[in-house]
Amino acid sequence: MKPSRRLLTLNIFVVVLAVVLDQVVKAIVVATMPLGEMIPIMPFLALLHARNTGIAFSMLAGLGPIELAGLAAVVLVAVLWLWVKTPPDRKLTHFALAIVVGGAIGNLIDRLVLGYVVDYVYFHTPVWSFAVFNLADSFISVGAFLIVIDEFLLAPRKEAALARKGRPGEGN
Repeated sequence: MKPSRRLLTLNIFVVVLAVVLDQVVKAIVVATMPLGEMIPIMPFLALLHARNTGIAFSMLAGLGPIELAGLAAVVLVAVLWLWVKTPPDRKLTHFALAIVVGGAIGNLIDRLVLGYVVDYVYFHTPVWSFAVFNLADSFISVGAFLIVIDEFLLAPRKEAALARKGRPGEGN
């Protein structure tokens, strides 16, 4: 079953919105904060202008920007393939894949244009520090979380409800 034109339009809008938001925030960070500057927001949260030459948590930082962009493009194609294969009634998964794709494109733009990804969100405590990340990374992480929720919690419940509904003598 093909997705409706409305669902496709909404998904494309979500992707474009995610990319635009990501790129605008990164441009503001680059224009207003010198590299390495940290602006405390809360005791555990700061803005920190950083460059990530690797992928998540700076893994594979030894690879060049072209190799990392190629790897990101391959992953993006795989996610797009999964998206096309997702049934249209799985609206949460469609939304989640849209924000994942938007985040991936946002970071891919950085990697292709700048050779690194601009990061700026820094969670930390006096004894613990989390990686510096950006809005695109958040889109990817939240999207992945929503896919897991939909796949392992919501979809099985929906299928069980449909199976119960289909049994003779039970709700027919």
